[in-house]
Amino acid sequence: MGSSTRRRRYLRTAIGLAAVLVLSVVGAGAWFYHRLDNNITTFDAGGVATERPPAPVPTTPGASVPVNILVLGSDTRDDGNNAIGGGEEGVGHSDTAMLVHVYADHKHAVGVSIPRDTLVTIPSCKLPNGTWTSPRTSQMFNSAFTVGDFPKGNPACTQNTVETLTGLRIDHTVVVDFKGAAAMTEAINGVDVCVPNDVDSHGIHLKKGMQKLSGQPAVDYLRARYGFGDNSDIGRMKRQQAFVSSMIKKVQGQGFSLPTLLPLADAATRSLTVDEGLGTAMKLVDFTRSLQDIKLSDITFVTAPWRFAGERVQLVQPDANTLWRLLREDRTLDGQSTAGTGTPAPSPTVPGPGGAAGTAGPLAPEQAAAPVLVVNGVGTSGLSNSGAEVLRARGFQNVALGKPIGGRLQTEISYDPTLKAAADQVAALFPGARAVEEPGSEAITVTLGRDFRPSPATKLDAVESGPGVSPSPAAPGDPGGSPSGAPGTAPSGTPSGVPSGVPTGIAENSRGADTDPCADLTFG
Repeated sequence: MGSSTRRRRYLRTAIGLAAVLVLSVVGAGAWFYHRLDNNITTFDAGGVATERPPAPVPTTPGASVPVNILVLGSDTRDDGNNAIGGGEEGVGHSDTAMLVHVYADHKHAVGVSIPRDTLVTIPSCKLPNGTWTSPRTSQMFNSAFTVGDFPKGNPACTQNTVETLTGLRIDHTVVVDFKGAAAMTEAINGVDVCVPNDVDSHGIHLKKGMQKLSGQPAVDYLRARYGFGDNSDIGRMKRQQAFVSSMIKKVQGQGFSLPTLLPLADAATRSLTVDEGLGTAMKLVDFTRSLQDIKLSDITFVTAPWRFAGERVQLVQPDANTLWRLLREDRTLDGQSTAGTGTPAPSPTVPGPGGAAGTAGPLAPEQAAAPVLVVNGVGTSGLSNSGAEVLRARGFQNVALGKPIGGRLQTEISYDPTLKAAADQVAALFPGARAVEEPGSEAITVTLGRDFRPSPATKLDAVESGPGVSPSPAAPGDPGGSPSGAPGTAPSGTPSGVPSGVPTGIAENSRGADTDPCADLTFG
């Protein structure tokens, strides 16, 4: 692969998701909406397949339904984008896609990144002359966007491919290009990103540590694959997920005053090509109003479970199909139902590693003295202190804190078999935790996931506000927490095949949007 091809990267999902969110406040006047209308480009709905997954049905008349948004990035060099992206004008590519599933409660969301090199079936897609292609198997996912050699890409074909792959009906598709994307980062005075090492490669020059980037450097940062970590596209997607989080945080922090809103909305719409359902500023505003209750702490990012297959990527089964099924059924990543009145179901008792369900008898002296290491697996400040407090209150005397790692959804308790009796007592304090025997380990290690929720009596640091640290129970639909009971136990009514915990392939590829941007992140 030549260097020019490797450089064909773009600022994609990050800007697209933020662009959808920033238009949620109105009041700028009719002249402003007219200007935004002139900015927005739509793609032909005639390219969307006629045979599609069914639309979701409200659980009760008038109830909200989940919404699926496909956010793509285009590296088209047309319309002045070559000044930022380099290279010659030509067909647009889309190397990264994010499927954003907004739960029916419209307060929680999951963003799923699909690796560009994933081998998939590309279904029949419409060409510029009006004819349709034949389906093709074992194709790279990003090649769907190039079908027909449209100058700005073929988003309808990519939408058809995602619907075929996932069985989810895509309600809206948003495409982002270089030029408007750079303007958006400038409109909010930069985005804070984490750089793990000094980078001086392929024209990108960055120093190690937190950086504030905007314009061309922001585009370069998100496009780059080489010079960061393992140089992989998978790592780059994780870096982009962190960028999405940082950008949303910045937009929310600045608020939506007119001086902030006008340049940002103008830049956002200049970067968008959307389906006809979002083809006017008013339609965008109406749609984004329905998303304004989604907090950063209620967004989870997942890279579709994957493995390398030579130079390509295969999705790992059954975890990938489990992920699609969970989203089709509007279930959280641990299999919980989001239907109901919004009141969490009672948490059932969960057995510890070999112990009786929920048992926590008096500690024997040797159990109280057992070494216990508490690790913050979420990245939210102070969480390990809260876990340690739970243990000390129970009577454990030898509790220490480990180095935070971030990115864990489910709490894990690992222990040497000689410490099993004490580990059973520890597990009783963390319902739903996964138990792992690790011969030779010197301590019982409690790695706290996003499912850990201290009791209301537990004192938390003031800075803590993310999933897994709120003193109050999670609301149903929290894709990163324990909305209706412990994540290790499926509620009644869970259909066959839906996991009772977070499948390993999903958990290992997930991160909360409010996770520390430098925590447990592969920069590729």
